[in-house]
Amino acid sequence: MGLPLARVEADEQYTGGTAATTFDFGENAFGVQAKFMTAEQNGFFVTGNSFFRSSWITAPGSVQTLDGLGPLFNDISCGSCHFKDGRAQPPAGPGEPLRGLLFRLSVPGMDAHGGSLPEPVYGGQLQDKSILGVKNEGLVWVSYEEENGVFGDGTTFTLRKPVYEFRDLNYGTMSPDFQFSPRIAQQIPGLGLLEIVPESDILTYADEFDSNSDGISGKPNYVWDVEKQQTVLGRFGWKANQPSLRQQAAGAFNGDIGISSSLFPEDNFSQVQRLEYPNIPDGGSPEIPDESLRKVVSYLQSLSVPARRDHEDQQVLRGKYLFNEIKCSACHRPQLNTGNGGEISSLQNQKIWPYTDLLLHDMGAELSDGRPDFLATGNEWRTPPLWGIGLVPVVNGHSYLLHDGRARNVEEAILWHRGEALEPKENFRKLDLADREALVKFVESL
Repeated sequence: MGLPLARVEADEQYTGGTAATTFDFGENAFGVQAKFMTAEQNGFFVTGNSFFRSSWITAPGSVQTLDGLGPLFNDISCGSCHFKDGRAQPPAGPGEPLRGLLFRLSVPGMDAHGGSLPEPVYGGQLQDKSILGVKNEGLVWVSYEEENGVFGDGTTFTLRKPVYEFRDLNYGTMSPDFQFSPRIAQQIPGLGLLEIVPESDILTYADEFDSNSDGISGKPNYVWDVEKQQTVLGRFGWKANQPSLRQQAAGAFNGDIGISSSLFPEDNFSQVQRLEYPNIPDGGSPEIPDESLRKVVSYLQSLSVPARRDHEDQQVLRGKYLFNEIKCSACHRPQLNTGNGGEISSLQNQKIWPYTDLLLHDMGAELSDGRPDFLATGNEWRTPPLWGIGLVPVVNGHSYLLHDGRARNVEEAILWHRGEALEPKENFRKLDLADREALVKFVESL
């Protein structure tokens, strides 16, 4: 008798539905526009893509639409971290540049809206670069410690745990109780689809207190919406701490590049730093106009998702069966449906296959950053979508995963799961080699 296989489901190869699935599996797989767009949306895609990839310069500059960089920043463009709309790679070791790995900073307590309190001197994010004449904030050296483990069949494995050292802090010491959270830049296809999944559908999977005793207690994060001036459901970011792509993009412009917008009109420059540099030039108020921000957001909303590969392959179907059998799908839910919201009608009312529930889950102390983010505790992370994960090596030339890039491949990412995911992780660890390979091949087909 053959091993159990999952069945092939109707249209599951159309990961992003009929309009937002691409069959380009090359190095530009994450940058393909959705179909059936209006002429205006086509124009927004082209212009937004240009803004996303263009480098910002110090003000005053010869290109006024792209001046206002800094004064403190992590990189000079969105595309520097999300290269080819993909995932950043963590430093290989001490002294290596961060390039897409940033560090959120805070101290214990909450602000008026329930968010984190910024570190008093260095603000809400450490910025390792600066414009000419301004000191950068400091550096983070990344090294790794090896941890050993054994599969159920006796095969050994190693995991690498990152160790962070803050060095060369140029504005004095940080608060003794400062908290930090490493965050790697993720691949960005399909975000427009996730933005219009109805809130009621997401909350259907929430079970904060595990009332059904299945060991899974997905929890929504409720965060501050700057434009609506109210608390709403969070969807984006490693801790679901952003409510919309517009706020996510504006926050990244502000924190990562030092570009002000109507949502975040002030530079990420603390009072201590302002006293030292009272006359910093800017690129206007705001530095990115609403119309330009709108085009960037439209670009993000209309990026297609790569289709499934080998979805009828026998080994992949075995892996799919195991993915469900060992309970990976309890959090990485295969299918969601978009609603009728948003401005891009072709994305509406689509069956999509993102493999996420967009909820927070306790991943255990080993993955904890020890830093709350609205309702997310240090142990809790949003279930990341798995669509496109198998093409990260093709697009970005590496296979590093998890929020800080510690996992060198899919297998290691699974083995780092703890907390609510301890049982699925242990189930995976106890599989024989052939079944482990089948499950990994299934994930890499997504």
